[in-house]
Amino acid sequence: MERRKTQSPSKRYLIAYNFFSAALWAGVLTQTVLLVPVMGASNLHSSLGTYTKYVQTLAILEILHLLLGLLKSSLITTIIQVSSRLLLVWGVCDLFSAPQHSVAYASMLLAWSITEVCRYTYYVVNLASPEAAANGPGGLLNWLRYNTFFVLYPLGAGSEAWCVFRALPEAYAWSVQYYWLLVVILATYAPGLYNQYTHMIRQRRKNMRGKKKA
Repeated sequence: MERRKTQSPSKRYLIAYNFFSAALWAGVLTQTVLLVPVMGASNLHSSLGTYTKYVQTLAILEILHLLLGLLKSSLITTIIQVSSRLLLVWGVCDLFSAPQHSVAYASMLLAWSITEVCRYTYYVVNLASPEAAANGPGGLLNWLRYNTFFVLYPLGAGSEAWCVFRALPEAYAWSVQYYWLLVVILATYAPGLYNQYTHMIRQRRKNMRGKKKA
């Protein structure tokens, strides 16, 4: 009888972390879809802002995972991605009322939550059973991960940029230095989106080539 392989404590932790994160982002997605028709996209922040803020803050652990060697990925890229979202939820949408009442806040949460539910769920399946990740539900998750970005990346980045833009008048009244910081950040969105978009296209091609060889 073949002995079942036991998972290391670090792998069990990562499975639990990704499962928990997928569930939390599923909560963001579900509430966004349910609340927008009832209260309107411009009022979503009042009900979902605090929850989303803390769900996104949990992603700081992903930087720690890299520092501890639990994951192999680009530390700089992860820091940029996590910090940019933290700026959005804490330093833009939490501070200023204009982005809170913008439709872009709802579209941003929609793009983020769909992306993260697909990403974290795929990680759970891949960590728990790499074989299953290539077939069945795992294959579907892999397809979603490498195809939904065509729409979700521009939607998310465009929504983020619009939230920052809407915050500028209030930011100027609050702090001229902070206003210029947001202006500089806003100027990075177009090249940043291009960089991320082309990176994902390359990753998609690599993934598709791997599928064909298999």
